[in-house]
Amino acid sequence: MKPLLKIIGMMIILLCFLPIIPVYADLALDTKIGSWEIKWEEEQTLSLTEAMNQDGYERVNADHANKVMPAGAKGLWIKFDLPAISQKSGLFIDRLYGQQVTLYIDGQSKYEHEYEYQYAINRLLLPVNQTDSKKTVFIHVQSTMEGMGLFGSIQVGDYQQFTSRYIKDDLGDIILGSSFLFVALLMFVSAVFLGKDQVIGWISLSSVMLCAGIILITNASFLYMFFGQYGKVYLHLFDLALFIFMPSLTYFFESVFGKGPYGLIRKYRIFEVIYSMLCIFTLVLQDFIPMRNIYFLITVSLFGITMIVQFMLIFFLSIFYAVKGNKDAAFISIGFGMFALIGTGELVWFYVNPGMYELHFWKWGLIGFICSLVILLGKRFADSHRQIVKYSKELQVYNQKLQRSEKMEVISQLAASVAHEVRNPLQVTRGFLQLMGDYASADKERKYLKLAIEELDRAAAIITNYLTFAKPQLDEVIVLNLADELKQVEGIMVPLANQEGGRIILNVPERLCMRGNSSKLKQALINMMMNSIEALEGSGSIHLWAYEELGEAVIHIRDNGKGMEESMLKRLGEPYFSSQTKGTGLGLMVTFRIIELMEGRLDFKSEVGVGTEAIIRFPIAIE
Repeated sequence: MKPLLKIIGMMIILLCFLPIIPVYADLALDTKIGSWEIKWEEEQTLSLTEAMNQDGYERVNADHANKVMPAGAKGLWIKFDLPAISQKSGLFIDRLYGQQVTLYIDGQSKYEHEYEYQYAINRLLLPVNQTDSKKTVFIHVQSTMEGMGLFGSIQVGDYQQFTSRYIKDDLGDIILGSSFLFVALLMFVSAVFLGKDQVIGWISLSSVMLCAGIILITNASFLYMFFGQYGKVYLHLFDLALFIFMPSLTYFFESVFGKGPYGLIRKYRIFEVIYSMLCIFTLVLQDFIPMRNIYFLITVSLFGITMIVQFMLIFFLSIFYAVKGNKDAAFISIGFGMFALIGTGELVWFYVNPGMYELHFWKWGLIGFICSLVILLGKRFADSHRQIVKYSKELQVYNQKLQRSEKMEVISQLAASVAHEVRNPLQVTRGFLQLMGDYASADKERKYLKLAIEELDRAAAIITNYLTFAKPQLDEVIVLNLADELKQVEGIMVPLANQEGGRIILNVPERLCMRGNSSKLKQALINMMMNSIEALEGSGSIHLWAYEELGEAVIHIRDNGKGMEESMLKRLGEPYFSSQTKGTGLGLMVTFRIIELMEGRLDFKSEVGVGTEAIIRFPIAIE
């Protein structure tokens, strides 16, 4: 899943820069017509002859063009004069609003186009030549929609350059929208590999990206210019994508942040689902029963208001969660803030200036917002992966502790019921063997009796370990000076270490104290020192040192013996597991229990051929 998220992120980042790549050549040599004259048809439609012969035209500057249709207007006539024209020139009009457009040059029709659906954006490109110089152009525009007029620029220049611009304008939106569609479909397919908890946010984000791609594509005038026969399909797809986009967006936020304070996000999401269903029903009904005013009220005016409310709600809630310390909210409020503020600003400006403003900056906010959503979802998946790894490790440790605890419980019960009863007959048997040794006459008999007594002693030691484990309570807990305790352990173990060819190096501060039982602590340390001496296998050194760290007394026992593998380290402390041939593992098991009783913990580090290090940590105490 991580490679997929990286690919999606890289594609989105690259696509963000696609629309700003220049798609047409420099048109600095073009001649711009800065003004033209208009005349509204308020009572009746004017013929070309009447339009050419009538006065009363109003001069309009290109910087203050008005495409708002006056009340009762049925059409609009636009006229302007062409400048001096060279060969291979073209007349390019960037934005002309009207469902029916007819262009005349010197009284002859040069261009006719009609939209049979609710769309009115026209971009005109006509070839002109030297014979058209200084001639007057008349454009007749009619529309049943609210806006009508010339709202752009009129340019005369190189026809080839205009052709490139005419074709390539809006292609950036087409390519970007198609890329969103591709990524969304890829995400939908990938959703089958996700778990139930992840698939909700993934599907909602996929729906947002799918709808965003459709909105970008169907909003581009390129489709209507070159494939206008499907214009009604494009408009329906645009509306459907918008109706699905809004509840999907809210659902994504609900999957990330929950239902919100007082359930605001969930309540608004439910409202949007119901309202979007109403809009879709109205859209379908409009095809059978024309009701333009009602349709416009429900799907444009009121829907725009719900969008503004939604943008502001999610924006302020993301800030609210960010202030409360939610890192995801702090991250997403940046991307969504850009989208919400731009989208809200444009919608407000659109409603303040009806028919005067074309929404186009919203797409930049949408791109930034989609990128932030993808990055956020990737971040959440990465966090989930880290949590799963963390929980898996914790579960493994917990299972190990649970297994050890179960084994300890079994051994404790066995020790409590058997150990005491077994040790008594062993002591009696040992006593009789000693008496027999006193009366034995042959050396061979005394040798056998001595061996039997040694084995009985070893058995008694094992029983003692069982009893220690079965009754782990500390008889007396006092403040212990570790310098004194470790020096006594050193004194006990030095003769044995010297006998085996090793040496003990001690380094401990004088004022380092802990709470515990002196005899039990010595027992635990001696058990570990015995293991280190046995690991030396003839020669070597054992370093024993202690210090204070972060409120803890830390004791290290390190030898340079044969060491252990990682698999053996994990089993240390288990009953009947030992790295020594004759070992039972009970001594280290008791050591773990003693350290645990004194609120300490024991860890091991080892490497084969290098040695083993035991690290014991106890809470520090004040003497």
